[in-house]
Amino acid sequence: MEKYVYFNSRDTLFRIALSRIVYFEADKNYTNLYLTNGQKLVFTFGLGAMKTYLETSLKTDAQCFVRIGKSLIINPNYVYKIDLLKQSLQLYDEVSGKLFTLSAAKGALRELKELYGINK
Repeated sequence: MEKYVYFNSRDTLFRIALSRIVYFEADKNYTNLYLTNGQKLVFTFGLGAMKTYLETSLKTDAQCFVRIGKSLIINPNYVYKIDLLKQSLQLYDEVSGKLFTLSAAKGALRELKELYGINK
């Protein structure tokens, strides 16, 4: 059964399937949300508030997202490539064929690799 998260602003309500969320990215006091179809949604609160909202509204389902450094929250189901040397993370959706390439700190990427049990 598909699970959803709801985002409500003054004039708009979004109902988004968790499986369609690829990642969240900090942009100063805003958060950008990227969906599998490439659509970008902008929310008027920071990434820390987004993380708190996800934990509060989704409870244990919030574990389907991982915070990577200070600027990213990702859906680890889309991790395709972690490149420590280039400080790059690629997220790929096989259904849509969309590839998202992100920059991240080496330490954050190393921690992500460790989640997969890869320490080298």
